Amino acid sequence: GTSVVMYANKHLRHNQYFTISTWPGGIYASPTIAGSRCGAVIASCWAAMAKMGREGYLQECKNIVGCRVKLQHAIEQIPELFIVGEPTSSVVAFSSRWPVDIYGVQDEMKNRGWELNPMQDPPALHIACTRLTVPVAHEFIRDINESVAAVKANPDGYSQGSKAIYGFAATVPDTTIVDEVAQGFIDTLYAV
Repeated sequence: GTSVVMYANKHLRHNQYFTISTWPGGIYASPTIAGSRCGAVIASCWAAMAKMGREGYLQECKNIVGCRVKLQHAIEQIPELFIVGEPTSSVVAFSSRWPVDIYGVQDEMKNRGWELNPMQDPPALHIACTRLTVPVAHEFIRDINESVAAVKANPDGYSQGSKAIYGFAATVPDTTIVDEVAQGFIDTLYAV
């Protein structure tokens, strides 16, 4: 069976939303407390695990962590970037040194087809390596170097992109307004 929850107005619906504007990973908004893990994703994970088996899973883990290590080493070689934290699994976070703005790097990477996850405290980006990242690690390394060079060459040219969102959110003393904007975004997803 299936169930449907209907609300008389959006103010009642806001009670099911989960938003947090102070999370170091950036502004997060989800239409439910369960977040972005729907049943289809869970079922897909189970099916993949059942198909590849224990040895296949372990090999994929080694490939993915190896990819993260490769990307981390490449990022560490770029003087304008530095690693945030101490990566141990598939995720590497990194930030930038002046005059390179990390959100400008995000915009440049997006122009090259990469979707990096922004963080806001500290301003940073992170990439979660997956099976899809492994065969294109060399492309990421090329693109991150080119992106940093582009931002360094034009440090004032990136105020309208990702920086406008994440840079602004980090400067708002009362994050209630950021949460309200995030709720408004989710409202647009449910508009009929």
